[in-house]
Amino acid sequence: MSFSINGKTAIVTGAANGIGLAIARQFADRGANVMCADMDEKKLANEWGDQGEDSNLRYFAGDLRQRLTIANLVSATIDAFERVDILVNASRQVMSTDALNVEDTSVAVLLEQNLMTSLHLTQQVAKRMIKQGADQPEGQLGTIINLSSIASRSTHPELMGYSVASAALEQMTRSMALALAPERIRVNAVAFGSVMSASLKSSVVENSDWREDIRNHTPLGRIAGPAELTEAVQFLAAESSGFMTGEIITVDGGRSLLDAVAAPAH
Repeated sequence: MSFSINGKTAIVTGAANGIGLAIARQFADRGANVMCADMDEKKLANEWGDQGEDSNLRYFAGDLRQRLTIANLVSATIDAFERVDILVNASRQVMSTDALNVEDTSVAVLLEQNLMTSLHLTQQVAKRMIKQGADQPEGQLGTIINLSSIASRSTHPELMGYSVASAALEQMTRSMALALAPERIRVNAVAFGSVMSASLKSSVVENSDWREDIRNHTPLGRIAGPAELTEAVQFLAAESSGFMTGEIITVDGGRSLLDAVAAPAH
């Protein structure tokens, strides 16, 4: 099986910085057509605005929490590249939760941003994949990759909203994998540990003790760079993973293994 994504068309959300940006760059470098989507139009323009008309890159700015924006993103991708083969839901938000504060809205905010946006975009893109595959009797019609977190499996009250949204995203991945398997569309996810995304970078700059704590709790002893996730995402996008669906691949430097060792056996 081939790891190639050359000639495929991908939508990558959260593509203005951090992990989404790294994925979009790798996909483009490997020959894919890439529609880079994000809410931050200024950052998108700074990263992708100098592309020529014959480029394999385009960008789309908008609030993907709005269904009309999602429809417009898919339409813009079809206008630019005529089809869509890969969706990477890399847009996500991280915020803390005050678990005992009845006024705290973080759980609802993160479910909306990290779960519902990915679900609605998955549904819209899947419809397009099915439509464009009507005359393709065999083979894969498309692949969808969600970005999750190992927070889905650990318990930290201050990250309750992020953990709940991540766990929900992983369950959505499994459910959509079953729903779309008859349509020859695969749905998988990558759950990662501490990766130097834009949000984490700003946090560890302010708190060097936090950086050391992350390193001390990661068996490989460091924080991953965004590019270290891209190979795993490309694997799930390519034919090399053609018999995988509903899987959650963990990329965390062994951090979740420590949580498993620390947990009492029952």
